[in-house]
Amino acid sequence: MGASVIVILAGLKAAETLLIPFFLAAFLAILCAPIVAWLTARRVPTVVAVLLVVLILGAISTAVGAIVGGSVNNFVDALPRYQERLNHLGTRFDEVIAQLPVVLPEGSDTGEWLQAGRLLAFLGTGLKGLIGALQNTFLVILTLVFMLLEATSFPIKLRLAFGERTGSVERFSAVAVQVQRYLAIKTIMSLATGLFAGSWVAFVGLDFAVVWGLLAFLLNYIPTIGSVVAAIPAVLLALVQLGFWPAVLVGIGFLAVNVTFGNLVEPALMGRTLGLSTLVVFLSLVFWGWMWGTVGMLLSVPLTMMIKIFLENSEDLKWVAVLLDSGRAAERRRRRRAKAAEVASSDEPAAPM
Repeated sequence: MGASVIVILAGLKAAETLLIPFFLAAFLAILCAPIVAWLTARRVPTVVAVLLVVLILGAISTAVGAIVGGSVNNFVDALPRYQERLNHLGTRFDEVIAQLPVVLPEGSDTGEWLQAGRLLAFLGTGLKGLIGALQNTFLVILTLVFMLLEATSFPIKLRLAFGERTGSVERFSAVAVQVQRYLAIKTIMSLATGLFAGSWVAFVGLDFAVVWGLLAFLLNYIPTIGSVVAAIPAVLLALVQLGFWPAVLVGIGFLAVNVTFGNLVEPALMGRTLGLSTLVVFLSLVFWGWMWGTVGMLLSVPLTMMIKIFLENSEDLKWVAVLLDSGRAAERRRRRRAKAAEVASSDEPAAPM
């Protein structure tokens, strides 16, 4: 079994070029399938509905890609200038520390361990890699079209394959609904987070507000860690470009957006839908990032969440889903079990006198 897992992982790594467009198409198909179903329910032919959805999606992605692509390229071109300013800021920080009654280890240099410019350079490289991966749109759109065309007939195939009396069709439908609900809510919350974060940094006066909004949108798919990672480079750039207090304002804005959407609105909409522990989020980020680079890091939590939803609906493997729970999700699960046990005990008939 261990050898089989290693072979499968090696195959996933080797097939990166083919699988990344496939998973991007699957991600989009899950989001677009309810729209296609809504159109077909109103007697729009399936082919017309799919083409209409794909055309709208293509127009939106083209417009957004033109705006974001130009901003990312300008940001990458400006990186050397910002890195030079960050290095100068590190030198000034050394001078301030030298005047304080603080004894640093011999040979230590705060300019070396700060190296904030490296973070901005890494960010620029990652964004360019993401834009390059998304440029392979033809294969993604073609795969998306075929997936949406198959989605309408797939329930019929399931019933013919497994029969009407088994629970396979119902279980698969429940899993599909949960995955669609999770991805839809997460995408809407990520879009709102990106819009508010980008608008806030633009109001403060920070350069490349579109880049920071895009980063907040993408990293919001990663719970807990993503919002922190999205805020750090924006705060650093505000420190270099605008000064200390504007950088504090940028940090406060990111914190307010994260608390509002991440800790209040999103949990209320998700309800009891599946929380992941922070350790699982971090490990999935590292694993999928090693497997598929920048795109793998962005898809890491949605992929892990979909696996958890499948495990949650399996009687034999539900215990694995329980181990992947966050602390709050585990506590909610414990309360539901305690309440169910209490209701079951109260429904038992009283013993005869």
